[in-house]
Amino acid sequence: MAETARHPEPRYGTRPTMKDVAARAGVGLKTVSRVVNGEPGVTPDTERRVQEAIEALGFRRNDSARVLRKGRTASIGLVLEDLADPFYGPLSRAVEEVARDHGALLINGSSAEDPEREQELVLALCARRVDGLIVIPAGEDHRYLEPEIKAGVATVFVDRPAGLIEADTVLSDSFGGAREGVAHLLAHGHRRIGFIGDRPHIHTAVERLRGYHAAMADAGIDVRESWVSQGATDPGRVAAAAEAMLAGPEPVTALFSGNNRVTVTVVRVLARREDHIALVGFDDIELADLLGVTVVSQDPAAVGRTAAEHLFRRLEGSGRPPARVTLPTRLVARGSGELPPV
Repeated sequence: MAETARHPEPRYGTRPTMKDVAARAGVGLKTVSRVVNGEPGVTPDTERRVQEAIEALGFRRNDSARVLRKGRTASIGLVLEDLADPFYGPLSRAVEEVARDHGALLINGSSAEDPEREQELVLALCARRVDGLIVIPAGEDHRYLEPEIKAGVATVFVDRPAGLIEADTVLSDSFGGAREGVAHLLAHGHRRIGFIGDRPHIHTAVERLRGYHAAMADAGIDVRESWVSQGATDPGRVAAAAEAMLAGPEPVTALFSGNNRVTVTVVRVLARREDHIALVGFDDIELADLLGVTVVSQDPAAVGRTAAEHLFRRLEGSGRPPARVTLPTRLVARGSGELPPV
């Protein structure tokens, strides 16, 4: 017996159109358009019928034609380094709140610290005609963005400056914060202080190491090569660097960690030891208050809010030259940075 061919039911239905709304409400297309776009010239009774039809059909306005007419999408893109990094949660939320206040949608994605992926993501957002971009850069050459900026895509760089182009930038004071954190350890009697930081090509890592050297120079201390380690922030590399600095006949008596990921690993290393090594970390970490970890705290929400406000000022027609804004950090003493040398 021959099998009867069966055609599967479509998984998705078709979207209702304004024509469907007009037919259900018993009005013309122009009347539906006026209601959808909030234009005058429709009686209350007719508007009620159109709104009831919209609700019953689940109609949603297609903004594509309006975008083509107005040249604006009411959307902005946010390119982060790592969506899993707790620093970026409050930053992203602050950007979203400012965007919402301006009636704009936020679209975000992660470069995963890969310059090629950053470029692909940024250009993909531009292809979708976002009005502006906020970028935490992974790469060091952003000339690929010049045509987009000239075409009117407002762009603000966050946490690190743009490479080889002029653009608005919002930073935390990495140099000043690191200098203050190391000076705090020096003030509690430490002279052998280790620095464990991120990879040396990253702007924030460079500035924090520079702050470390400045504080040590202020105290008249020559930094030994063995006291400094920069590289990937994976736990294995960081733990090995910390253990090496804490070994030998003249180990360091304090550590300064260059970012929150480094700090988490260092806290774990120190928890396995019987001696009490002083620690100050750059960036706050979860449960730092309960663990008693002294930190140089940034304000990621303020960074995100400031960047978004700069972006929307650009979108509203600000013609001023690109600006660099540096926000202050704050030392939060919780116990680990106040331990005396062993």
